[in-house]
Amino acid sequence: MTIRTIIVDDEKLAIQGLQLRLEKYPDVEIIDTCANGREAIRKIKTEKPDLVFLDIQMPGFDGFSVVKGVMEIEPPLFVFVTAYQEHAVRAFEANAVNYLMKPVDETKLDDTLARVRQRLTEKRSAEEAEKLKNVLAEVAPDAMEQMPEEGDAGADRYEKLINIKDRGQIFRIDVDSIEHIEAAGDYMCIRTADNSLILRETMKDLERRLDPRVFQRVHRSTIVNLNQVRQVKPHTNGECFLVLDSGAQVKVSRSYRDVIARFVH
Repeated sequence: MTIRTIIVDDEKLAIQGLQLRLEKYPDVEIIDTCANGREAIRKIKTEKPDLVFLDIQMPGFDGFSVVKGVMEIEPPLFVFVTAYQEHAVRAFEANAVNYLMKPVDETKLDDTLARVRQRLTEKRSAEEAEKLKNVLAEVAPDAMEQMPEEGDAGADRYEKLINIKDRGQIFRIDVDSIEHIEAAGDYMCIRTADNSLILRETMKDLERRLDPRVFQRVHRSTIVNLNQVRQVKPHTNGECFLVLDSGAQVKVSRSYRDVIARFVH
């Protein structure tokens, strides 16, 4: 596996230093370097790298602006590189693989690339499995009936932990502990049995990160963890309420009634 990599930094010496450190990794291929954010967005869209080492503080478009600028395509993995410790919080919010402090420590670089390899392997395994299923569905539909249901391997591409910055702190939330999620514009209220945290993210983006076999939308602005449901209570006009393990109740609107079919046989 070759990791096609782009380095983005407005300091030429910083690029050269990282290039030297990356020379010892035979699976890392540096396909380009960029000196500013606008150039980085253009190169990422055209070159489609696997990995981008991205400086955070750059004039004009900073590193976080670069991430936002490539969200319309399938983005690469990002490793933020910064001279400022306080940027670590926003780096985690942007779901970076890791962040590195300048000057880059070789031990931390080893750890970062190990994480990158794991993420790429999981991603490529999922893509290959999907391609195989599509081919089988087309040329051997009978064989599809004998294939196992998507299990733990299929779930690997979804988030197990979500980092949430709330009230100046970073909370690492196990997704299995989430009871339900409520949308309010570009903010999501993540509710567990004993806590409520605010995440700045759209519902559409959050849905992509969660396993749809577990997290289902039951209302235009509500996602529920189906594993936390202990009772279905019918209501008027074809609506119903889901009673969760904590005792909280979540309304299921009529347009999402099919969600409760898995509870009613």
